[in-house]
Order: sequence, then structure tokens, then C-alpha cells
Amino acid sequence: MSRLKLVSLQLLVAVVALAVWQVLTTVPIAGKLLLPPFFFSNPVDVAAQVYAWFASGMIWKHLLITLWESLLAFVIGSVAGVLVGFWFARQPRVAAVFDPYVKMFNALPRVVLAPIFTLWLGLGIWSKVALGVTLVFFVVFFNVYQGVKETSATLVDNARMLGMSERQMMRHVFWPSALSWMFSSLHTAVGFAVVGAVVGEYLGAAAGLGYLIQQAEGSFDVAGVFAGMFVLSVFVILIDLAVSMVEKRLLVWRPQPGGAVQQTD
Repeated sequence: MSRLKLVSLQLLVAVVALAVWQVLTTVPIAGKLLLPPFFFSNPVDVAAQVYAWFASGMIWKHLLITLWESLLAFVIGSVAGVLVGFWFARQPRVAAVFDPYVKMFNALPRVVLAPIFTLWLGLGIWSKVALGVTLVFFVVFFNVYQGVKETSATLVDNARMLGMSERQMMRHVFWPSALSWMFSSLHTAVGFAVVGAVVGEYLGAAAGLGYLIQQAEGSFDVAGVFAGMFVLSVFVILIDLAVSMVEKRLLVWRPQPGGAVQQTD
């Protein structure tokens, strides 16, 4: 499928969804609106709200704060997840000892942790970063751990027969094997980093996209809530595109899966 056709189909899905939303909230069917505007707003009002935010320039401060919190959570959580994942995969005894504790911490509800981080770190950015890190870390950790464990035994044996040191095996055998798993988790981690930042802002902050959404909810401004969600969605897509660009750069050697969509210019 060509890139142009793929983008056209993606845009068509968005246009159809927005058109259905607009019709259901503005056109009475059997004398009644199926989606009351008070609860669901409509695309025109949401677009007007987004335009007003950008036209006034007030949105940029909130975007930059959420971006900074999300990037810090993403980088710290990802680096920690990669390092600990490699360490556990190469040290089975350590992994066995800490296995129940990793599962226990992963099972903790993050919404419960948010007030604790706020109490410890205050209402600044670091409480939001800490919440995002707890979401990102485990996603990356489990994927990297599994990626290293799934390394072909034949490849490992051949590398050892060639006399590779542990450092050389990490660089030329285990690292390439884990890359696909790692980037798969990073695409998910992007969303979790933003979720951590926004949820933290929602529960207590003076700026950020989560703060905007919380303020709109408090004043029953449904259009403002949906506008915040829309800006947040575009925000996540742009970060994910950046991750995809890095992935293509680092995994240029990876063969294209037989069932994957071929994108050509």
C-alpha cells in the first residue's frame, strides 16, 4: 500500500468519525438529539476552542510543561527499564530473587501512588515525572527482559565458540536481539509517559494539559475537555513519530515482516 493511500484512508476514518459525531449532536432524529451537546459537545465547538487556545498563545505554556514532564518520565523510565531488564536477563539468580517484588510493585495502582509522590515531591514537575516513570519502567523492563531471554540459543553458542567476551556478546548478540522488543515497548511507553504527566497534573498542578482538562471539567466546559483530549492525542502521535524515526534508523538491518504494510513514496 502506498503512503499516499494509507494516509488518505487514515484521514477518511477521522473525517467519517467527526461527521458522525457532528450529526448526532446537532441533527435531531425522530425529534430528539441522540447525543446531547451539553454532555458530548460537537467537533465545531471543540475546534473553535482549540483555535482560541492557540490564537491567544496560552496553550504553549501548558504544552511545554507537559512535554517536559513526559520526556523526563520517558527517558528516565526507559533507560532504567533497559538497564534493569538486561541485568535481570543476564543474571537469572538475581531475577529469581527479585521476581516477586517486581510483580508486587507492578501491581500497585498508579493512581494511588500519585498523591504519595505529590506528598513526597510537591506540586512541581517531579511528582508527575515520578508517576510517569513508574508507568514507563515496567513496560520497557518486561519487554527488554523477554527480548534478551528469547535470543537464539544457537546464536549464543556460536558466539561463545568464536570466543566472544561477555561485553562483545552484549553488543553483537543480545542487544540486537532485544532491540525489536525494546522499540515495541517504547511506542507503548510514550503514551504511558504522557498519561503519567497528565494524571499528575489533573490531581494537583498549576499548569499543563491535565490542569487545563481539570479546569474545563470543573466549569462543565465539555468542549474544553474534548479540546484538551484532542491536543493531548496529537501531542502523543508526534512523540510516537519521533520514536518511529529513531527505530527505523537503528533497525535498518531488520528484514520486513511478510505481513507488514509496505510504505512507499
